[in-house]
Amino acid sequence: MIQISDTAQEHFRRLIAQQGTDGTGIRLSVRAAGTPAADCELEFCEPQELTGDEWTVECEGFNLYVAGDSARWLEGAEIDYQPHRTGGQLSIRAPKIKGEIPGAEAGLIERVRYVLDAEINPRVAAHGGRITLLEVEAGGVVVLQFGGGCHGCGMVDVTLKQGVEKTLRERIPEITAVRDATDHSTGAKPYYRRRAHGSSPYSA
Repeated sequence: MIQISDTAQEHFRRLIAQQGTDGTGIRLSVRAAGTPAADCELEFCEPQELTGDEWTVECEGFNLYVAGDSARWLEGAEIDYQPHRTGGQLSIRAPKIKGEIPGAEAGLIERVRYVLDAEINPRVAAHGGRITLLEVEAGGVVVLQFGGGCHGCGMVDVTLKQGVEKTLRERIPEITAVRDATDHSTGAKPYYRRRAHGSSPYSA
């Protein structure tokens, strides 16, 4: 499934030896899988920290653990390390982690979710927020749920109209309107409280 070069394995062995803990391995996962923002994450992992759904790649002197929900995105991945005089460069080539951009033939729901994950959520994440799709109503009306810092935020109307709706309608012409179905009176940790001054993550 994953190819790890000899130089990469040697590099990992050196790093693990510096930890001084028996059984330490390397855990590999994918953040924002299937979107243009997808990236690989590596971290040290001790046996008691494993969740049980990992795929294990046995290497000489250590194990590489692949997070279960990341495995399909890392099929055919290659990990390499190129040493040079001032240190070295670790590289991970994983051609499937960004997925494929849904074409015009894809369903409206699939395309809306892709734009949310690829373009919109990375921006609102800066304010601790996240937006999810609830449904697409007849006539191309998209219904969204705002969560995290966007739930109850005093700038949510600006974010919706100037950022989210504008982006979705530019990318997907079939969308006629975007509606927020969130009960913002119940927001526990809004980024900006109601009537507070601030800037939306979409503000200039």
